[in-house]
Amino acid sequence: MKTVLVIGTKDGKTYQKELSNDEREGLIGKEIGDKVNGELFGMSGYVFEIRGGSDRDGFPMRPDVSGSARVKPLLSRGTGMRFKRQGYRRRKTVVGRMISDSIAQVNVKVVKYGDKPIEEYFEKEDSK
Repeated sequence: MKTVLVIGTKDGKTYQKELSNDEREGLIGKEIGDKVNGELFGMSGYVFEIRGGSDRDGFPMRPDVSGSARVKPLLSRGTGMRFKRQGYRRRKTVVGRMISDSIAQVNVKVVKYGDKPIEEYFEKEDSK
């Protein structure tokens, strides 16, 4: 199964990178809030912080749910819940904060930038 890494930068731009099996294995067991060295993805000097993600079926990861299993907690707001009105609660399916094999998308933000600009790591597609 493929895993996509979505990288957010301080200027608001995002970049996507499809991870190889070795890169994926380096992320398994990490949790939301953990810092990851950019060397794992071939980006020397960069440090990333895991901010969230979703599993293969689109269920979002939630930082207050431990483990990597799917659970159905009673939610009033936050990740996986749209705020409707005061006092509104609903049972929604979410995934725990630990990255496992079932995670299809991992969202990270850049904490420390390297010497080389991040744009140089991503090929620009030619428009026809």
